[in-house]
Parts: sequence; structure tokens; C-alpha cells
Amino acid sequence: MASFVLSMMSCNPILVSPVIVTDNPVGSKVGEASYRLNLLGLPSTKDANRGIATAAKAGGITKIATVDFKYDIQNRSYHTIVTGE
Repeated sequence: MASFVLSMMSCNPILVSPVIVTDNPVGSKVGEASYRLNLLGLPSTKDANRGIATAAKAGGITKIATVDFKYDIQNRSYHTIVTGE
């Protein structure tokens, strides 16, 4: 099992998972909020508010169309990606 995890980490895989889809048009705006995990595998307290609302605000989005979560295994970082108008 450990060799599998190490081999996956060397490939720098990025996992993307769709979370929410609404009836709103996708539009041209994209917002992103992200954070990295510390050595214990937890986000730091300064990164605690890196969710959907933060990503929408970063993109100037008031009507959310889609939300995706992306995880970069090698960099231990999570990204919330929001599209909309």
C-alpha cells in the first residue's frame, strides 16, 4: 500500500470532483479559493474559510452555476472552483 501511495505522489495526480450544479448559466466568471494542509494533514486556522462563498466572492460571482473541488496530492492542497455570473 505504501508503495502505491508513493508512486501516485511521484506522478503529481490532481483529483477533480464536481460537487454542485445549478440551473444558473455557467457564465464567464470563475472564482477559486484554496488552502494547503499542514504536516498533520489539517488546514491551518488562517485557511479555515476557503469554501464556496470565498471562491464566489473572489470571482465576483453572485449566481453560482457549478462548484468543483480539486485536490493536488503532491502539494497537499485543496481548491474550491466556482463558476457563474
